[in-house]
Amino acid sequence: MYRSMLPLIALMAALLSPASPAADQTLRIAAWNLEWLIAPEEFRQLADTCVPRDASPGSRKRSIPCNVAQELERSALDFQALERYAKQLDADVVALQEVDGVAAARKVFRNHDFCFSRREGVQNTGFAIRKGIPHRCGEDFIDLSLDDRVRRGAVLIVYPDDKRELRLLSVHLKAGCPRRPLDDPRRDCQTLAEQVPILERWIDEQAAAGRRFAILGDFNHDLLAGTGPARNEQGQPRNFWAEIDDADPVGADLVNVAEGQRFINCAPDQNYRSYIDHVVLGAKLAEWRVPDSFVRLTYDGRDALERKLADHCPIGVDLRLPR
Repeated sequence: MYRSMLPLIALMAALLSPASPAADQTLRIAAWNLEWLIAPEEFRQLADTCVPRDASPGSRKRSIPCNVAQELERSALDFQALERYAKQLDADVVALQEVDGVAAARKVFRNHDFCFSRREGVQNTGFAIRKGIPHRCGEDFIDLSLDDRVRRGAVLIVYPDDKRELRLLSVHLKAGCPRRPLDDPRRDCQTLAEQVPILERWIDEQAAAGRRFAILGDFNHDLLAGTGPARNEQGQPRNFWAEIDDADPVGADLVNVAEGQRFINCAPDQNYRSYIDHVVLGAKLAEWRVPDSFVRLTYDGRDALERKLADHCPIGVDLRLPR
């Protein structure tokens, strides 16, 4: 009799398993800038030839500033702490910034696959994807780099050729213009202003193709602070959010998952005022957002004091996928 019940027991176990379809309908996507994350051996090699303040790296494609070499060499304990926060985040897909590549990322995300931009510099954008999730690495979004003067975008297609397919873009835009309008004469704002119309074109292409999409990462700009029209009287980009969220073409309406959320610093010793890391959903993908699922993971005060973590921490949201 016991043998005859084995198939029934196996069936019941499968139905109750965490991997059953009923338990596999939520996808957590997040963004995390990991601040010069480089594998230890590679870091030591780069530190030996670091670039002093105000000096040029010359023709070298791979280099780090000497202040980074002195302050951000991570120990095994530092990587273990980052891995612990990655487990706590428990995201299925994480858009990464400031990561050298797979060797560094694997020390934080042990059970993930990876896609990274192919720029030769040590600060790359990319994704960590939980193993078992169907995906395809896309081509680098090179145009966003302004001829590789700044960082490329990384594209990921999750559940390719499936009704659940979504296209994600990991970005790390030009720093130095967090709250000023894009037409500010500062060079950093001018560079960011060059990137914004390129980003808008990518958004419009996804919307026109009827895709579900999101942009995740370090925008280096407070998208929630801008007011007024997208462009100034001379036709130059001025308001970042208004420029990309113009609802043209149909489906190009955007949702910033941080809208309406209280800003929380990553660590007790930080005094920033607003989010510059964002998860922005296209209109079709926003239909899948789980209500009240905004994620902001922060660091324990002792960890922030004793460990070399990152000056950013994760932000994310849960999506409810169709069966």
